[in-house]
Amino acid sequence: MTLDVWAKSGWLKAHTPTTQQVAAIFGVVDRDLEDSRRNLSPDGQFNIAYNAALQLCAIVLLAEGWKPDKLNAHYRTISALPVILGKLRQDDADYLDACRAMRNGLEYDAAGKVSAKEAKELRDFAAELREIVVTWLAEKHPELSP
Repeated sequence: MTLDVWAKSGWLKAHTPTTQQVAAIFGVVDRDLEDSRRNLSPDGQFNIAYNAALQLCAIVLLAEGWKPDKLNAHYRTISALPVILGKLRQDDADYLDACRAMRNGLEYDAAGKVSAKEAKELRDFAAELREIVVTWLAEKHPELSP
């Protein structure tokens, strides 16, 4: 399914990103990557690392000229990753969607559902995804590159 079809379904809205907007989101990503290393509970580290990864997906979606509708925004933002970056990123989207579900459990169900190892894995993933997004932006949308 294409992003145009998603928009026709009401899942996305057209949006023109600015370099300032993208830079500000990279600021959130960098802050969250740093904060996720702090001496917090694994739940806290995981939640913050998840936000860093989510914001990277949002940068990709914004760079292509879209914002998600409020309903299922996290899911749509993550699901757009392989649509935009290619099918090789499907495993990344699947991993992040699983993290989204875990994060929801942390936020709404109970504490202590994430291990320190899982928090570190997500933080490391988000750091790697940052490099992928920076490289992609430089190639596809250099005007938005940090």
